[in-house]
Amino acid sequence: MPPDSRIAADYKPKSAPATAATHARWFLSCLALTLIGGVTLYRITTAPPEELESTLPVPTLAPGDLPLQRTDDLLATPMPKPLGETVEFTVRRNDTLDRIFRQLQLSLADLADIRDVKSAREQLDQLRPGDVITVVHDDGAVHSLQRRVSETQILNITRGDAGFAADFINTPVSTRVVHAQGTIRTSLFVAARAAGIGSEMIMRLANDIFGWKIDFALEIQPGDRFVIVYEQKYRDGKYIGDGRILAADFINDGTLFRAVYYHSADGAIDDYFAPDGRSMRRQFLRAPLDFTRISSNFDPARRHPILNTIRAHKGVDYAASTGTVIKAAGDGRAAFVGLQGGYGRVVILEHGAGISTLYGHMSRFAKLRVGQRVKQGETIGYVGMSGAATGPHLHYEYRVNGVHKNPRTVPLPDASPIPAQYLAEFHSQSDTMLAQLDQARDEAVVAAGPQAADAVTQPLAGK
Repeated sequence: MPPDSRIAADYKPKSAPATAATHARWFLSCLALTLIGGVTLYRITTAPPEELESTLPVPTLAPGDLPLQRTDDLLATPMPKPLGETVEFTVRRNDTLDRIFRQLQLSLADLADIRDVKSAREQLDQLRPGDVITVVHDDGAVHSLQRRVSETQILNITRGDAGFAADFINTPVSTRVVHAQGTIRTSLFVAARAAGIGSEMIMRLANDIFGWKIDFALEIQPGDRFVIVYEQKYRDGKYIGDGRILAADFINDGTLFRAVYYHSADGAIDDYFAPDGRSMRRQFLRAPLDFTRISSNFDPARRHPILNTIRAHKGVDYAASTGTVIKAAGDGRAAFVGLQGGYGRVVILEHGAGISTLYGHMSRFAKLRVGQRVKQGETIGYVGMSGAATGPHLHYEYRVNGVHKNPRTVPLPDASPIPAQYLAEFHSQSDTMLAQLDQARDEAVVAAGPQAADAVTQPLAGK
């Protein structure tokens, strides 16, 4: 049989009644699906969420089929809140931790527990004005407390399951060596600000380095210049303050004074020296307080401002505000502490070799008693106007075997030079610093003009 005849034989055409029945079944199926879909949609839109979650099927997806979360969904997701509230408190004068906790309404029971932590009590009981205490708490219940205890460490106290515990966080400091120079037009402080140097740095220059050579109260004049090489301190790349002066020049009335810092490897020597190794120190300070104005000089024929008679002024008066610190001019022993006539509150120190110094018109004494040993630079009292005084000032006398000498001009004994066994190490360190100082000074001379170079004589170690 031909192929076409076989296909035709296999085909059986449906009758009309059969076709109508098929159409009816399809119609009923579609109608049922439509009704089911409508009922389902109604239930979805009207059922509560909890019923919907229990009735709707949850599809099972393979890990690779998980849908990506949209950015809007991420932003709408609430972030977890930090534990408690963070408070930073700057310590003021006379503040204690107890007072701080009461002011911040923190738990005093937590304070007692914190102070019981080993190594924490000592660090927290010795607060200084300007310190910052950082506390994280929740309605007064302390979670953590931090306080910087040094340039390189932070005390960190945290609450745990077993109570409070303390540890130290290291915060290393790096230094950079820089230089600055200035010329005095009106005052040393103004010149320092113009050079970008803080007042603390210039006080070190005047008192800790050149204070034995130059009387900064009387001998400074316009045209004097200074150059310093010093350290700047950084933590995490952020400038946090100035460090030590490494080398310095000071040109006073055409005379160049030079100093370099030296710290021996064994720690036995830590001070400033002239380039030849002689100490910048003397056994006595030229002035026993930070440089200020001289209100009355040494004068054997001065007219007394109160008595209006010719009466020798056997010392130097330094005008200063009440409360200014008075320092011991040299190492010695307190021979007298008390009231003495027109001197008011007075301290007399004996230094040996027949030398004594007197400090008068104090407002109050430091913790000092007769017979007590003091070191050069140690605080012995505070400026005032007790006794016969017309205003707050320090009256300072320098005596040798009972004879008054002018404190500003009397030759002062040198301090000991660097011992011979340290000289090689000293020159190895100082040569590098002096080279940087020379470079900085040359730049300063070029900036000031050729007349500045002509005004400078050879470097001197002192006067």
